[in-house]
Amino acid sequence: MLCINPSRTNSILFGNRRSNMSASAARLIKPVLYGYYRSSCSWRVRIAFALKGIEYEQKAVNLIKDGGQQLTDQFKAINPMQQVPAVTIDGITLSQSLAIIQYIEETRPEPRLLPADPKQRGQVRIICDIIASGIQPLQNLYVLQKIGAEKVQWAQHFINRGFEALEPILKQTAGKYCVGDEISMADICLVPQVYNAERFKVDMSQFPTIRRLNQTLIEIDAFKASHPSCQPDTPDDLKA
Repeated sequence: MLCINPSRTNSILFGNRRSNMSASAARLIKPVLYGYYRSSCSWRVRIAFALKGIEYEQKAVNLIKDGGQQLTDQFKAINPMQQVPAVTIDGITLSQSLAIIQYIEETRPEPRLLPADPKQRGQVRIICDIIASGIQPLQNLYVLQKIGAEKVQWAQHFINRGFEALEPILKQTAGKYCVGDEISMADICLVPQVYNAERFKVDMSQFPTIRRLNQTLIEIDAFKASHPSCQPDTPDDLKA
């Protein structure tokens, strides 16, 4: 029989209790989102918070002003990659939009953003990765600043290339939304990327499934409230 030292047991129990109390206290503090109104990755997180009904604070990080506030030492201490978004939540700081959303999903599971069916979850992750790894990084602000005068053509090329892959996938997976009839992380990724496509004058008539899904999603309150035109740091001339 395994014998356990009673004092050791009490130490474990009280240690766990203190840890649980600290975790509970951290949950009472509103998350803080460091983002930029027009950042598509920040928008993904805003949508997730809105869909989950989570109240949060926003701290604007202007990617243009003063050469880019994300490049300051102050923000580097928050996110060493010097990118938005970053979120402080439950006593920790997270970066990378999909990692943030997955943490929110795991700690605040309702309403769910990943389907119950494993095959559908796989489809959601494929769509998210195509957008978050195969399209958006190639046309984000940092890259376009390096490209210079050809930035619009560059962005159009890589958005078209990604959407040409995404359109047939969505034809197979979509119902009302990207995967079936429940809103998922795939929808959270799609809408900001379509916004970018429209900014760069991509011909969306080539992608009827993507366009249909986007038109449905942008009428949903969580997507409206999180839109770049409705944020505290949105310039006055761009506010809805």
